[in-house]
Amino acid sequence: MRLLLVEDEVEMARALTTVLVQHSHVVDHMTLIDHAREALRSKVHDAVILDRQLPDGDGLSLLREMRDAGDKTPVIVLTAHNAPDDRVGGLDDGADDYLGKPFLADELMARLRAVVRRSESYVSQVFSEGNVEIDLDHQELRVDGETVVLTRREMLVLQILVRRAGKTVLRGTLEEAVYGYDDEIQSNALDSHVSRLRKKLADAGASVTIHTVRGIGYLLRGE
Repeated sequence: MRLLLVEDEVEMARALTTVLVQHSHVVDHMTLIDHAREALRSKVHDAVILDRQLPDGDGLSLLREMRDAGDKTPVIVLTAHNAPDDRVGGLDDGADDYLGKPFLADELMARLRAVVRRSESYVSQVFSEGNVEIDLDHQELRVDGETVVLTRREMLVLQILVRRAGKTVLRGTLEEAVYGYDDEIQSNALDSHVSRLRKKLADAGASVTIHTVRGIGYLLRGE
């Protein structure tokens, strides 16, 4: 998933980003409400992790703007403001979940999975085609029941192709899913990820293949 993290504390943001990246997510980090507002206009994020006490205001003001505009992107408020009245207010303002600091990383990841499952855009997180099974919740690819190890970005590419199996996925769509705003993208980087992923699928005897749609993008299809 591609996530928007709105957090102004440097150490907290670094720790959160590390955890989220370890779980194969792409993270766009913003420290200001104004910058987060601009990022949300791109409509590329699967969920938002939102602090409240930000340099330019209360994060709940951004949440209210989102809901008033009809933006239903799942939002977890992650904050030190964790009194009962704070939690009630955040949930009433449209938060899908509200978690106080300090917190357990595993709990945050579980809550993130839960809010995405409840969202209108949620699709089944287990994809099966022939002898291939891809568990998106647990970031696992299995061929004939055997796990195939993928890098984080290979899994991100596979996630998008799987969700649109049988349809051509544009290069730009894949790049949005795989790279954050601050990532430097070399001209052939996406092709390299796809090439390695294609080889791993073939070496494992997978019954799906990735086809190149020249000049447009890629297509995952069962044999």
